[in-house]
Amino acid sequence: MMDAVRDVCVIGLGLIGGSVLRAAKAAGRTVWGATAGKEDADKARAEGFDIVSVDEALSRSAEALVVLAVPLPALPDLLRKVPEGTRLTDVTSVKGPVHDAVHRYAPHARFVGGHPMAGTSRSGWDAGSASLFDNAAWVVTPEEADDHLNDVIRLALDLKAHVVPTTPEEHDEAVARISHLPHIMAAILASVGADGGPLAMALAAGSFGDGTRVAGSRPELVRAMCEGNRDALLMAVDDALGRLGAARGSLASTGGLAKTIEAGHEGRNALVDQPNRTPITIDLTKPGALAALRNLGSRGGRVVGLNGSIAQAETS
Repeated sequence: MMDAVRDVCVIGLGLIGGSVLRAAKAAGRTVWGATAGKEDADKARAEGFDIVSVDEALSRSAEALVVLAVPLPALPDLLRKVPEGTRLTDVTSVKGPVHDAVHRYAPHARFVGGHPMAGTSRSGWDAGSASLFDNAAWVVTPEEADDHLNDVIRLALDLKAHVVPTTPEEHDEAVARISHLPHIMAAILASVGADGGPLAMALAAGSFGDGTRVAGSRPELVRAMCEGNRDALLMAVDDALGRLGAARGSLASTGGLAKTIEAGHEGRNALVDQPNRTPITIDLTKPGALAALRNLGSRGGRVVGLNGSIAQAETS
């Protein structure tokens, strides 16, 4: 595999794209970007970044790594402009539809899907930060183990994230539960609370604020994310509705909520008390490397370093 450190082109300069641009520059990469938003483009230029049109950004990217950081609905038009052989990755919060779009609109590109699990309820260039990805999980969904996967892993590691390999389907099922469902639940919780009137809002404190934080995100971005993962999100919503129904039934019949509260406590502890990890290595040039990477991710493992074609990993 090649061991190149590639220049980075970022298309889309919102929270995630703007943070990729900043963090890649901080890591010593040569960077440039493009965005359809004039305000974000002007602000990025004012901070000294090289911001050009989408067409020019892509034309300069023959040997660069292009990061697509636009909402899912904007991908088809953008992908139609991608030159043959372009090295692509993305930061979109769903992966199945992105892989489908790349195969349909830019089959000539080289692509490894990506999704950094980092963000805030704020959006736009001003919300970004070079440190946004520090210690974050960065999902990759490769279809083969090759030098382009090496490039994408190296970029994520340079941005101080760790890499979790998986398939598009497993990714979408997982994020439906731990990212997209929380947005739906936060929206419902926020609206139920607000319907309590001025007194409820005056009394709202930490639990309500924590539970509704992501409801402050831009609605059109949340819709694009959640609606783009419709099938997996439906399954997660059905699971949540079943549990809410069981809680309601128990409360109505016996007045008790022990099973619901205890299951939630155990779930939270599973997040907080992560198991110890065992270091392993994966040779990305060997047959079976792709399967080994996917197996690593499915067990909650991660890639934390890359030495040539040898991935240093940790597994649960």
